[in-house]
Amino acid sequence: MESIVELKNVTKVIKGRTIIDNISFQVNKGEVFGFLGPNGAGKTTTIRMIVGLMGISSGDITIGGSSIKTDFEAAVGHIGAIVENPEMYKFLTGYQNLVHYARMSKGITKEKIAETVKLVGLTDRINDKVKTYSLGMRQRLGLAQCLLHDPDVLILDEPTNGLDPAGIREIRDYVRLLAREKNMAVIVSSHLLSEMEMMCDRIGIIQNGKLIDVQQVKEFVSGKETFYELELTPSEIALDLIRSSYPDVRTSLSRNGITVELPKEEIPKLIKMLAAAEEIQIYAVKETAKTLEDRFLEVTGNKGAENRD
Repeated sequence: MESIVELKNVTKVIKGRTIIDNISFQVNKGEVFGFLGPNGAGKTTTIRMIVGLMGISSGDITIGGSSIKTDFEAAVGHIGAIVENPEMYKFLTGYQNLVHYARMSKGITKEKIAETVKLVGLTDRINDKVKTYSLGMRQRLGLAQCLLHDPDVLILDEPTNGLDPAGIREIRDYVRLLAREKNMAVIVSSHLLSEMEMMCDRIGIIQNGKLIDVQQVKEFVSGKETFYELELTPSEIALDLIRSSYPDVRTSLSRNGITVELPKEEIPKLIKMLAAAEEIQIYAVKETAKTLEDRFLEVTGNKGAENRD
């Protein structure tokens, strides 16, 4: 895959304090790259440096081969970005907003505006005033604004903030569509890990200003560990029994009973042990996949960070 965004040993120091510490990664055309981290880990600071809203103390960022530091205009010309909720002129229609933004770039025709409106699914409402739009519709209009100049890179910082489940799914579908059909590189920062798991091809995890891992989502969530969910009652008694017999095994209460990390060949022994306890009733045992949230909490130690963003 062809790289379009590259961070090379990027560091940000503010008032003698290192906020971003020597991070490097690439984002390829046609992929959705998830940028994850605890609150205050440095996600927004990194995004601000990528789009040129904040200077780089050392290192470099190149977009489409152009350096943010030495060829700013060419570099940012490749980017379309939304940081949290897009701000629009609410007294204007959606179409009037797009015409206004189109004036900021050369060569955007009425046909291009119409094509972009159709792509984000706003054709029926584009001539209504923005003040009548739902938050999801304003997000779609913000996407249209970003896409008018055909960027190679789309950056979305918390794009699903405040959206209902239907709106979140819409944004996820548009992001996947843009990466697949437009060969666009999409960088998404979000705290909704279940959505990131469905949306992203790769993820990079940042903590305390340091990049600690970059992997394919599927590889990241599929480790050597095998988890089993035991549907049983009473959960607390069963959990105490398992922990006393398997003190080094990770266990936790789940919605239906207990989740335990064990090799497959150990499961029959575990079931026999639990079945021997008269007060424990076992209803089902099933293998369960580890989620992005599980792995994220493992890697980050389930801890936040000092406020860096």
